[in-house]
Amino acid sequence: MLESKLDGCLALVRAARAQAGAALEQTLSALEAAIIDIGPVQQAVVALDLAGYLTGWNRGAEALFGYTEAEALGRHALFLDAEDADEDGMVELLMQQGGAPVEVRRRKQSGEVIRVAMALSMIHDDDGEAAGMLVQLSPLADPLSAEDKVRLHGRIIEDSDQGVLITDAFERIVSINGAFTRITGYTPAESIGQTPDLLRSGVHDAELYAKVRAAMQGHGPWRGEIVGKRKNGELFPQSVTISVVRDARGDITHTFSLFSDISVHKDAEARMQRMANYDSLTGLPNRSLFSHLVDQMLSEARRAREYGALMVIEVDRIGVVSDTLGHDIASELLCEIGRRFRAALRDADILARIDGSKFAVALPKIEKREHAGIVARKLLATLAQPVLIDAHSLRVGAHIGIAVYLEDSTDTASLLRFADVAMAKVQRDADETFLFYSAEMDQRAKDHLRLETELRAALAGGQLELHYQPKVSLRSGRIVGAEALIRWRHPERGMISPNDFIPLAEETGLIFEVGNWVLEEACRQIRAWKDCGLAMPPVAVNMSARQFDRRLPARIQDVLERHGVQPEQIMLEITESLLVGGFDNVIAIMNELVAMGLALALDDFGTGYSSLAYLKKFPISTLKIDRSFVIGLPDEENDCAIARAIVTMAQQLRQEIVAEGVETAEQMAFLRDLGCDQLQGWLFSPAVPAVDFALMLRNGKRLTVARANQA
Repeated sequence: MLESKLDGCLALVRAARAQAGAALEQTLSALEAAIIDIGPVQQAVVALDLAGYLTGWNRGAEALFGYTEAEALGRHALFLDAEDADEDGMVELLMQQGGAPVEVRRRKQSGEVIRVAMALSMIHDDDGEAAGMLVQLSPLADPLSAEDKVRLHGRIIEDSDQGVLITDAFERIVSINGAFTRITGYTPAESIGQTPDLLRSGVHDAELYAKVRAAMQGHGPWRGEIVGKRKNGELFPQSVTISVVRDARGDITHTFSLFSDISVHKDAEARMQRMANYDSLTGLPNRSLFSHLVDQMLSEARRAREYGALMVIEVDRIGVVSDTLGHDIASELLCEIGRRFRAALRDADILARIDGSKFAVALPKIEKREHAGIVARKLLATLAQPVLIDAHSLRVGAHIGIAVYLEDSTDTASLLRFADVAMAKVQRDADETFLFYSAEMDQRAKDHLRLETELRAALAGGQLELHYQPKVSLRSGRIVGAEALIRWRHPERGMISPNDFIPLAEETGLIFEVGNWVLEEACRQIRAWKDCGLAMPPVAVNMSARQFDRRLPARIQDVLERHGVQPEQIMLEITESLLVGGFDNVIAIMNELVAMGLALALDDFGTGYSSLAYLKKFPISTLKIDRSFVIGLPDEENDCAIARAIVTMAQQLRQEIVAEGVETAEQMAFLRDLGCDQLQGWLFSPAVPAVDFALMLRNGKRLTVARANQA
């Protein structure tokens, strides 16, 4: 009632002001302010100028916001806003509402944010122009009663996924929620009245418990991870927040803890750590973790002035097992090898799998370098017995390179590289199984790497060429074939022997490209000779085991067709090591090649795994006696016996026999009398460029001794 009367009075004053002259302005303004001031206490009324600065502030505004008139007048209305606001937008909104109240949030002097209904009306001057604004603000009741709030908060706590634990000032549990029971297994009856020690696991140190107790005593909230214990005794990781509740006097009345079971997250984290640091097949540390552990080992060794060693172990024949018996068998074999190595080492020694068939071992606290050699022998001895997997009895060997701290280096990366260099060296030396690193070895490894880079450039830059060594019949003395032998004409170092770069090509995988180039170039040259009217005998091309795959027949067919060369003009020379691999695969490929019209020769016979078993199975037409058995003829009794046995065996199998490295007439005569069919060697000619070989053919060059004997 009073409010409506006051509104009427204000309306009359404003109407009078509109009609009055300037003399009454001051009186009417004072009267307006008085009317505002005697408005109802529960209604706050303020006046603003057009810039938004306060010009009027009644007792209701003082009661609502806590500011006195003196503190409020002259300030911009924005100081009451609870958050950044667009005041111009708010005024526009209020005007669009036609003076109807709009709900806004305002901040009291105490900092409390309240909800108010705000209505705005304009104040006009004598000319009817807007001179200011009158704002009425009424507090809005909280949408939730105190009882509703308690009930709602209780429901939220009870339904939360987080466990809630509330204790009183004496640290006795007074309340828990459903999540607490689900996580810990303790019911309210088992928990209330107890202390939080009910969940104590005993795995943490006193420092952590001191931090938790400090939080419970009001020294600030604490957040962290704790290992708790469930009712069934199981330990579990939990993420915890601890804080206190104070009364009006500031005294602690309760402590509450919010916690979550993070077992799943920890398990996922552990899996990620395992994937990052451990080999997924063997479960051993991987290269990354190994390097980290060795860094720690070396740090301790530096402080204690102790010595250590690092080994790199390459296990042999894993690739052969995988190719012949399958990947699963090879994987199980690697796992068993890892178990054997681990059992042979001390607990303090570090074992890792750092690459396919490569392991690494770090030996802390060795007294002298010889001790590393003793451990290397122990590891090699673990492979002496065959590994039984799915009825397969598998035998493997290994080569070990060793680098010593402090002798060779003081950092992990260098030690690992040096051990790798030593391992690569011992692989090339068949008489050794383990080797210590030396500086000379490192220099050879660097030369090796440089040579590899230059060989790649040679393939691309046309530095390779083929020479042809004649094969001569021991019956007629005529040239009956040739072997295409690769040569590398280096732009700076001149001619490089195949003995220097073919093993490198085999090791790096470049032999595939080199072998393809040899076949391509040999066929190109055969076609060039044919175009010149030269009748060429068959040319033998050496094949690497790396080239011998299921796609080999198709690749050869493509090259032959591209150059217009007949299959009978090409002989493929293979080594015994190829035959030791997967019999079925190799035989199938060989049969396909022979069916195409190609002939197969077995090179360096007698130096490897010679066996009648595979000579009977494989479609080989020619045996080549290695030069190592020819060199001692006819004086060395053992060489004579071996040569005689090879020739006799080949004759029984109806295979042609070629002797390599024949340099003297005596060697030639002995081989001819044995029944050897052909020879290669300096007695007749070394390997020569294509143009010189063509000249030999045109001139009909013959082996003089054979011709005289035949006559």
